[in-house]
Amino acid sequence: MPSARELLRFLRKHGYEEMRQTGSHRILTHPFRSMLVVPLHSGDLPRGLFLRILKDAGFSEGDFFGGKKKGKA
Repeated sequence: MPSARELLRFLRKHGYEEMRQTGSHRILTHPFRSMLVVPLHSGDLPRGLFLRILKDAGFSEGDFFGGKKKGKA
């Protein structure tokens, strides 16, 4: 699974802006979508959390990986 920084890069590329940071959690907003909270802990995000954040943002795992299969370069 990707790290929080990789997920943040993807979300910023798709219109989300970092509104503020509270502790180790970044709060992102989008003009037409819901607000998101992304935890900035070391290592990869747990799969369930990663998929929940993508779903809340209106994206799928396929959107994130761009058609690449998981675990393949």
